[in-house]
Amino acid sequence: MKVALAHDWLTGMRGGERALEQLCLMFPDADIYTLFYLKGSVSPIIESHTIKTSFLQGLPFSRKHYRTYLPLFPLAIEAFKLEGYDLVISTSHCVAKGIVPNPEAFHVSYCFTPMRYIWDRRFDYFGGMGKIRGSAIDLVLHYLRMWDVTSAGRVSCFFAISEYVMKRIRAFYSRDALVIYPPVDCDRFRLSNSVDDYYLLVSAFAPYKKMDQAIIAFNKLGRRLLVVGSGQEEKRLKSIAGKNVEFLGWVAEDDLPDLYARCRALIFPGVEDFGLVPVEVQASGRPVIAYGRGGVLESVIPFKDKANPGTGMFFESQTPSAIAEAVEKFEKIQGSFNPVVIRENALRFDKGIFSGKFMELIEDMIEQSG
Repeated sequence: MKVALAHDWLTGMRGGERALEQLCLMFPDADIYTLFYLKGSVSPIIESHTIKTSFLQGLPFSRKHYRTYLPLFPLAIEAFKLEGYDLVISTSHCVAKGIVPNPEAFHVSYCFTPMRYIWDRRFDYFGGMGKIRGSAIDLVLHYLRMWDVTSAGRVSCFFAISEYVMKRIRAFYSRDALVIYPPVDCDRFRLSNSVDDYYLLVSAFAPYKKMDQAIIAFNKLGRRLLVVGSGQEEKRLKSIAGKNVEFLGWVAEDDLPDLYARCRALIFPGVEDFGLVPVEVQASGRPVIAYGRGGVLESVIPFKDKANPGTGMFFESQTPSAIAEAVEKFEKIQGSFNPVVIRENALRFDKGIFSGKFMELIEDMIEQSG
């Protein structure tokens, strides 16, 4: 088969690009279609493929401020000509799933999530804009919602990264989806012989991540908290942090496994569609203290008792008091957690399992479609 891969944009190596990288290994001759591409920002495996960009690539400021062209994204993704491809695989959290395949082609969309900023998180991304700007944004988002639903009809089969996303696909597109958990390179992570006296928070600094609630909780607790990441909330988060909270910025990829392996536990206060970080820290043998919503419910086995400690524990509200209470509870039973058992749980998300299941399901779907 001649295969095309469609991806929203190539500007860095995050979870979506890790999934794309595995697809590139599975389909070494596939061409990649994307809205924007910043050379050198993704892995050599991805960049070894032919990468075709949209007309947006040549517009002013597209390298750093590509998101400002959001209203043009549907037009740009639809402008690609996909002649001669038998299989199209889109990896999408924005508009890649709206690419237009040939009528004879089979189109699989690996959906990271329906667009959060046009559906249920509009106010997280576009709140506080004022009446005039807010009204203009609402008009654009209304158009994007209609396009998003309509373009879902071009997809032959949806794959979702979690049961949580599967439900979102059903709610917004009225389509069923098969769940394939995203790939984690578990070989990158290892167990440590010793654990240091710090908790770890790893995230982009966006409002919906609720990092401020974790920082306030640790101010109260006085425990050492290391924060990895950066983003729009950085200035505000630093202004509310006590001396026990240390900001490390984005840590080099080779250094992150060591931080994971030596932390007391990972703090995960947000709601994610899946969440690679909790799996990575479990691959390092360390437990997770998380808000009990979203994809983390599928990757973390909750603590029941000392005989059945699982791989972490949940708190039920995104508040400093709930987080602090969970940390204090964790410290009373932390000796019950077994690093080997925790890592074994993470191995069910390893990249090899992803590749095998993805290919198996594609072959089944194509065979069923005739």
